[in-house]
Amino acid sequence: MPGNAVERLAEELARAAGVPVELERPSDPAHGDFATNAALRLGPVRGRPPRELAQELAAAALGLAHVERAEVAGPGFVNLFLRDAWFAEALEEMGEQYGRGLAGSPERVQVELVSANPTGPLTVASARNGAFGDSVARLLEYAGHDVAREFYVNDAGTQIEQFVASIEAIRRGEEPPEGGYTGPYMAEAAQQQAPVEYMLEELRRTLSRFRLEFDSWVRQTSLEAAIPEAIEALDTYRHEGALWIRTSAHGDDKDRVVIRSEERGGRPAYVAWDAAYLRDKLERGFDRLIYVLGADHHGYVGRLKGLA
Repeated sequence: MPGNAVERLAEELARAAGVPVELERPSDPAHGDFATNAALRLGPVRGRPPRELAQELAAAALGLAHVERAEVAGPGFVNLFLRDAWFAEALEEMGEQYGRGLAGSPERVQVELVSANPTGPLTVASARNGAFGDSVARLLEYAGHDVAREFYVNDAGTQIEQFVASIEAIRRGEEPPEGGYTGPYMAEAAQQQAPVEYMLEELRRTLSRFRLEFDSWVRQTSLEAAIPEAIEALDTYRHEGALWIRTSAHGDDKDRVVIRSEERGGRPAYVAWDAAYLRDKLERGFDRLIYVLGADHHGYVGRLKGLA
């Protein structure tokens, strides 16, 4: 059978009525399962009142096996109410590829998901993030979008510093420092020449078993050189020796420190890395960026929008 169930119904009605017919879903279910404005379009061409043509079209529709009721509405719409047998037939032909690639305007979409710190095994929270993010990516791909999955590797900053300090303490036979990392996995990591790389590889293996594959892995450390240029593109000001971004003017709940004061080391704050990373994403030409944030990262929504 050519076409899908809707296309076949439109063709049958067109043959019965002798006029081209396009079917649409009414916004209100009370107006039928499908509707057509064919009479409105043909009225001026035929030189006849559209409602009169609509009555003829409704009468022709009633002669079709799948049409239970046909009603003329307004100036010339025809609303069709279909029998259950039509819906059963439509459902039977819905295979795995049904509806695939129907995006009206296909986009290049990046979905960043999981992005767990390489400081320990994957947690249940990260697994939830991965399942949700990958499902979003799969649905977008199914709709016909070009989707890229990315893992952002936080291989710099406070968490990595604490992890390395904990590894060094274990190697010396000491307890990890306060706020450091503990657990059986740390003993194995301490035996590795490159513990951060070891933990990252462990994450990769776990994600692979979870059927999560990534198109790209971007390291935080690779973006450090891009921070100055990213900051130049932002609306900044100085206050109390630090450099701030006016993210509050663009959707954030407050402004953010981007470069700490000299008294606090003068180093880029984490938002500086966020800015460099977001700029990097935008420069890669994606039409849409999706961040699957962790459950405790709700504050990032306004921040990222402000940076964007």
